[in-house]
Order: sequence, then C-alpha cells, then structure tokens
Amino acid sequence: MASFVVLEPPASGGQKSAEAKFVRDGFVVPALVVPVLWMLWHRMWLEAGLVFLATAIFGALADRSEMGLLGLALSLALSVFTGFEGAALRIASLRRKGWTETAVVEAQSAADAELRYLYDADEPAPPLPGPLPRATASGAPATPAGPALGLMSYPGHR
Repeated sequence: MASFVVLEPPASGGQKSAEAKFVRDGFVVPALVVPVLWMLWHRMWLEAGLVFLATAIFGALADRSEMGLLGLALSLALSVFTGFEGAALRIASLRRKGWTETAVVEAQSAADAELRYLYDADEPAPPLPGPLPRATASGAPATPAGPALGLMSYPGHR
C-alpha cells in the first residue's frame, strides 16, 4: 500500500474539503524523466526555475571537454534527486502557499485514499449489505448443516 499525504486549502478552516490534494509519498517517475516540466505542471515555479538553472549550468559543464562527465553525472544526480524527493518538494510548495497537512492515508490508489479520508473511523460508515441467504429448490433458505471443514462452526449452530 502507498501512503498519501492529504493537504487542505487555506480557505477550508480545518474542515474536510472537496479541493483537498492527495500527494503520493514515494518515487515520482515523471520528476526523474522531465523534472522541470513536472514541476511546472504542479505549479512549483520556484523549484522549476532553480532546477532549470542548475540543468543549464550542468549542461554548460558537459559541453566542455575536460568537464563533460562531471556535467552529465551532476545532471543525472539532479534528476534522480528530483525523482526521490519530488513528493516532498510538492508538499513543501503547497505548505508555502498556505495549504495545511491534515492526514496521511494508506491506500492502493488515489481514489481509494479519497474514500478512506472522507469516510474515516470518526464518522459512521454507510451500512454494507449482508450476505443473501441461499435458496433451495423448495424456496426455503438453505442453512449450513455443520462446521466448515471441521475448523469452525456457524453462528447459531452447534
């Protein structure tokens, strides 16, 4: 399962909001491949500018014959760093804009994280339908005759 950090907008006042952002905590592949574009997509203007400037400097180093490998290694290291720390950089960017970190949710996907966040343990969950009784040929519900595989018994039976 993945962890999702939930951030609420500044105007929410601590209440659960439909505009909440769920940031998956983990490695970000798009941030590894195209870090500047990924940061611009998430409106991380300051970070995108700094990474663009660093990439330009490392590219200029790579153009020089005696510093070529160093420039390539530094550029690769910057991309790997951005991939590993992309989620943390995004959370920090949202905090600077006034967003509040309200929860951490473990879920398989972002949609599951949203459901878990909206229906947490403090609020009563909607009732789930119970299992439907099996019907026999006579139309009467079938009841199990005894324990399943000899390991346990059914409620109400001995």
